[in-house]
Amino acid sequence: MARHRNIASDLATLWFQAPMVIAARTQAMTMAAMTGSAVDYAEASRMVTEKMAAAAECAVAANMALMKESMNAAAAMAAGKKSTAAGHKRITAAALRPYAKRVRANARRLAK
Repeated sequence: MARHRNIASDLATLWFQAPMVIAARTQAMTMAAMTGSAVDYAEASRMVTEKMAAAAECAVAANMALMKESMNAAAAMAAGKKSTAAGHKRITAAALRPYAKRVRANARRLAK
């Protein structure tokens, strides 16, 4: 079973590893422009494709979490209970998780 990371570790991943991934990919794009290498061009193309897919995945994850939290809040209100602010953290964590997962994977791959 996959281990879910918390919001702090996802934010730390984005804070520290994202600049390294950006630097490695910027170098690959520069090399692709200068040399016309197919490998470097493929990395530049992969970067754009992954970014679009990650944005879509984050939007879906955030919407699903929002829907789940709104149903939980409605059920709590129907039961006469107050909803908590913890739902906001779960929505934020769900939205960040796909980006952080991809940044970690790209950092590992590009570090080789």
